[in-house]
Amino acid sequence: MTALTKFAEKDLELLLLIRNFEIALLDLFDAGKLNGTTHTCLGQEYVPVALAPLLREDFVFSNHRGHGHYLARFEDPSGLLAEIMGREGAVCSGVGGSQHIYREGYLSTGVQGQSLPIAVGVALHYLRTGQNRIAVVHIGDGTWGEGAVYEALNMAGLWSVPLLVVVEDNGIAQSTPTGAQLAGTIADRAASFGIDHHELHTADVNVIRAELAPVVADVRRGAPAVVRFPTVRLGPHSKGDDTRSAEELADLRAGEWSARYARGFPEQYAAADARQRKLVAGLVADVSARPPSVWAAAPAEVGSGAAR
Repeated sequence: MTALTKFAEKDLELLLLIRNFEIALLDLFDAGKLNGTTHTCLGQEYVPVALAPLLREDFVFSNHRGHGHYLARFEDPSGLLAEIMGREGAVCSGVGGSQHIYREGYLSTGVQGQSLPIAVGVALHYLRTGQNRIAVVHIGDGTWGEGAVYEALNMAGLWSVPLLVVVEDNGIAQSTPTGAQLAGTIADRAASFGIDHHELHTADVNVIRAELAPVVADVRRGAPAVVRFPTVRLGPHSKGDDTRSAEELADLRAGEWSARYARGFPEQYAAADARQRKLVAGLVADVSARPPSVWAAAPAEVGSGAAR
């Protein structure tokens, strides 16, 4: 495993903002202060952070494990936490929760595979209107069991739309190892539709950007691409439903990006982590003290009033 190069301060701060935000969510659920569910991206934070500077006014389609995608796009932890907690200042007035977020140029949903057909449609619109924008869609290894994925890739390849499919392959679909639920390879699947496939076996945001910059440029010119990141999921599927052994999790944590970076650049890492821990703790206190959003407080009354 190659060593990580030193990250820019802004990149490290954003990586650790996402990390500490996700940890705080799990703590809030454990304390009984959140309802519903949540899916953290612990261990996968570097993917959206590395991609962020390569994207302009492009449309990002996220998924159920999308907090890092949102934070890398907007750096708005206050609005996201308020959304998840149903408090004032929420991105979607508290009705979207953890998984279903809409903001200009961004959409997340918990429905596996459904974003790809929509992303192809958006990419086709960009192509036809000459906007020089791309549609970026984040999916996981488990999403390749959905038929909609293949219908979308067929159209993307056929019409040469500016579509970038980002596969965060964490090796496990809820509780099923990838090898037990996915025959063949993702590379072969992309090739069958004439779509370029790239694999990045690194968590180094500097290296990822250098390798993906020409790929994203080609996508803008109408060459759809699939980019696969073999990564790790450090947390449970949702809140407390991890079926992996303590030994397996310990091995994953020892080799994931933050542990390696802390060993390589201990002073920079410790200082940035302390700042982000403090920021997130203050954020939790602030948002927790806010009143409920109007929709979260009385959805039935608001809904019936809006219908009249």
